[in-house]
Amino acid sequence: MGARRPARLGRQAGLEVRRSATTERWSGGHRQIDQARWAAYEAMLAVQRDGAYANIVLPQILRETGVRFRDAAFATELTYGTLRHLGTLDLIIAKAAQRDVDRIDPPARDALRLGAYQLLHTRVPAHAAVAETVDLVREVAPGAIGFANAVLRRITERTYDEWIAEVAPDRETDAVGYLSAAWSHPQWIVRAFAEALGGDLGETAQLLAEDNERPPVHLCARPGLIDPQELADLADGVPGAFSPYSVYLNSGAPGDLAPIRDGRAHVQDEGSQLVATALATADLTGPDERWLDLCAGPGGKAGLLAAIAAGRGARLTAVEITEHRAHLVEQAVRGLPATVVCADGRQVGEIDELPEEGFDRVLVDAPCTGLGSLRRRPESRWRRQPSDLPPLTRLQRELLAAAFRAVRPGGLVAYVTCSPHTVETQVSVVEAARRSPITMDFVDARPFLPDGMPGLGGGPTVQLWPHRHGTDAMFLALLRRAD
Repeated sequence: MGARRPARLGRQAGLEVRRSATTERWSGGHRQIDQARWAAYEAMLAVQRDGAYANIVLPQILRETGVRFRDAAFATELTYGTLRHLGTLDLIIAKAAQRDVDRIDPPARDALRLGAYQLLHTRVPAHAAVAETVDLVREVAPGAIGFANAVLRRITERTYDEWIAEVAPDRETDAVGYLSAAWSHPQWIVRAFAEALGGDLGETAQLLAEDNERPPVHLCARPGLIDPQELADLADGVPGAFSPYSVYLNSGAPGDLAPIRDGRAHVQDEGSQLVATALATADLTGPDERWLDLCAGPGGKAGLLAAIAAGRGARLTAVEITEHRAHLVEQAVRGLPATVVCADGRQVGEIDELPEEGFDRVLVDAPCTGLGSLRRRPESRWRRQPSDLPPLTRLQRELLAAAFRAVRPGGLVAYVTCSPHTVETQVSVVEAARRSPITMDFVDARPFLPDGMPGLGGGPTVQLWPHRHGTDAMFLALLRRAD
């Protein structure tokens, strides 16, 4: 279980420290701060202080500051990389500073985190990383200049592997603690992943390492609106490995693509495409005209299901409890056979817009911890706590109970979470089915995923994995209501 050094995305992308009129900002009229680093610092500040999400706040900052192209790529790597590796960086900073990171002034602490990431995970020359970070500290925490300089110089004295040997517990006597420190995940998440992987700590290490990689952008070519190969050609991408609708984007911003802007395609992880497609293609007897997405926001799966429904003469009803997210769903299904209802899906029997005869196919894409998408939302691993699980699992079971009431006899329910935590996956769906007065039978979901897809387990449920499939860790259970 040795610590494999994380991929140096900065080296792969050829990112260099550069000063130019477009990448610098004047600070107080006398010092110059690299604009890309300043954007990353502002994003870190928003995430740490305001509880913002990096994928939302960073693009706004880049637009406001005019940071573009290679500088925007550098700012993005700094922000996401630092957030992914935050736990390990804090251990290293604390050791170098000889004090706990909680005792470091927050502005200086966030600047040190960005500097430590550059020193340990990019090709930025050490002298440049130290100098630029000290300049940043001079701007945001001038009283900590000497301290920051000393800490950063101590960090340069060891390689990443040497620091791991210094700060991580012994891997033989405390395997979970070692993996947590080496791969920058809270210990409770390491334990949850290991349990979901059958206790295999070697494979757990592979998953943790994959969580720290920059994920590719996946596009979904909506069936009937654009062919995946046409989308790949327009996007400078390649068709995906598993989903018949997926395209992997090689470079560029998805929002710049005409098919994204006009609704023929959307950004969606391939795993999300696969679980939605499995519900749409699973065997069904009787009518197949009424489909329901019980927790539809923000609309990715609803958009795909509605596009598939359009080619099958079916119609989707998309239910979303929050008004803002319901508006996003309306945008996602515009022009498709879909109706959006802003309501609580748990009250399905009281929603006037829903048919009394029941639905043929029902999707429950339940709210969850989101531990399956830590590559894309790196701050989540530090925000989520084990105490989040009880209210979430209660909500998951209530939504499943509503879905069981909403589906017609012989109809199908797909339970989906973007989490591999067994409490949110197997336990939630098994308990909901056991407690339901309506008899629900599990259907083997594996035949409704692509032939030859590896690592799907023994069924009837399916767990996808970043390190096995290159997708988010999506869970899928299919159930059929008994006649």
